[in-house]
This record gives sequence, C-alpha cells and structure tokens, in this order.
Amino acid sequence: MVKLLLSWDIKPGQETEYFNFVYREFGPGLIKLGIQITEAWYTAFGSGPQILIGGVVETPEKLTSILESEEWEALYKKLSRYIVNFNRRVVKATGRFQL
Repeated sequence: MVKLLLSWDIKPGQETEYFNFVYREFGPGLIKLGIQITEAWYTAFGSGPQILIGGVVETPEKLTSILESEEWEALYKKLSRYIVNFNRRVVKATGRFQL
C-alpha cells in the first residue's frame, strides 16, 4: 500500500468556505476516487502546514491513475480556490503516523 500525504494552508478570510467545501465535496471526492482517508490534522498553533491529510491506496499504479484523472484535477482546482502552499507526497504506507 502507498500513502498520499497532502498539506496546505488556508487562505486568510476563506476559512468558512474552505471547511464547507472540504466536508461537502473534497473528503467525499477523495473517497469516491478510491483514497481511504486515514488521518486529517489541523494545526492551530505553531509552525508547519495548517492542514495535513493522509490517505492510502492499494498500489502505486492505482494512485498514479487517480492523480492523473479528470476527477482529481477538478477536486484540486476547486480546493486551490481556498488554499496556498499546497504540497503532495507519496510514501510507502507503514500503518503509523507519517509526515
């Protein structure tokens, strides 16, 4: 299994719209694409990305297919309205917390 790690910061003044989008569209959209969400973190204090989301997929090939899909592009395009400092990493899933 591989893990997709996504991180970003919310644009100032976009918090309400951002959270509405994430709960109504982004989270369900990831699940529909075949990404099993394993964690979602919000950093309230300190440095580092404000949001970190992790999700697993069975194989690297399946994840590549997801990330090259029109559905992923549409989700990311909508997400980018509300965020800055987006980062995406793919790592081997260990079953533990990963950054």
